[in-house]
Amino acid sequence: MIKAVIFDLDGLLVDTEPICYQILRDILAPFGCPITLEEYVQGYSGKPEDANVAHLIEAYNLPWTVEEGLDRVFSMERELHARGVVLKPGAGELLDYLERGGYGIAVASSSTRDRALNLLDQHGVTKYFRQFVFAGEVERGKPAPDVFLKACEKLGQAPERCLVLEDSGAGVQAAHAAGTPVICVPDLKPPEPAILALTAAVLPSLDQVIPYLSHQKG
Repeated sequence: MIKAVIFDLDGLLVDTEPICYQILRDILAPFGCPITLEEYVQGYSGKPEDANVAHLIEAYNLPWTVEEGLDRVFSMERELHARGVVLKPGAGELLDYLERGGYGIAVASSSTRDRALNLLDQHGVTKYFRQFVFAGEVERGKPAPDVFLKACEKLGQAPERCLVLEDSGAGVQAAHAAGTPVICVPDLKPPEPAILALTAAVLPSLDQVIPYLSHQKG
């Protein structure tokens, strides 16, 4: 039986993907280099920020180091996040259901602590989470299982007792490698068949996790 639920952050709990796409467009615009949403989804969505910046610099021959590019991205991101980031549909209902049901609740993200807590605090949902795992706490990022194994450890639960909620293929692979059941709630990029095969379910929104868990209890 599932005793705890582990959430990814970006694209799963908070709707940050449109902001990430806007940042890439704004960075490339002065160089006369348009980027389509499809190009963003296929080349950058769900990947670590440093890898994306390195890819961007190489693909468009930008005159920056990766560190300079990251500084620009983070500065733009802070400004856009300050205007408000939308919570994903069904997130509030699911968190309330999990709290009332006595589930352990955690966030496992490649985000930094300050950035993640700022996004959660905007919607008053930080209080729901018992544990957090952020960038720098594990050696390897997704699709390696480290972040989810660390979350299970912090929650005091065996991996098979923890349900992971993810939107990205790399996240689904990481959860599967950790031995946790995983539900995919896709964001901009639909899961490929090989990813679908690793999931316990694919659901259209977070509130649909509630009947899934209710069935597990029954």
